[in-house]
Amino acid sequence: MDQKTAENTFNDQFRDGYPAHNNLNTLATMHLIYGILSSLSSLFFIFYIFMGAALSDQIMRDSSSTPPFDVSVIFIIIGSVGIFFCILKAIFNFLSSSYLRKAKNFNFVFATEIINCISGVLGIVLGIFTFVEIHKPHVKELFHRNRS
Repeated sequence: MDQKTAENTFNDQFRDGYPAHNNLNTLATMHLIYGILSSLSSLFFIFYIFMGAALSDQIMRDSSSTPPFDVSVIFIIIGSVGIFFCILKAIFNFLSSSYLRKAKNFNFVFATEIINCISGVLGIVLGIFTFVEIHKPHVKELFHRNRS
């Protein structure tokens, strides 16, 4: 490889001292997958609600010994709250995936990563990699240029 070709290759790979590429599309795909997994995790809470309903039905049928407090209400409340947060997290990840592809709305992506970092091992890994990527100077500049 001659000197001129080596310089062109270097210039193609780096722009203003930073890599010309970024991993935003890969991270957007990972956010999409994590959003799908988050929405599927709400099935666990649907099962929880059904367990509460079945428990309530069993308590109603056995009227000889009524408990002082209906335990099935706790199952239904926890299941409902769990479904709400799983779906909300999935929607945030779907939107974050879209914003990462367009390199827009830096603050929303940042907030979504904070939520992901407190939601389990996969969320921590995705959140850390996204934090590292969106805080690179050339990626911040890209978000700043695409601000609408």
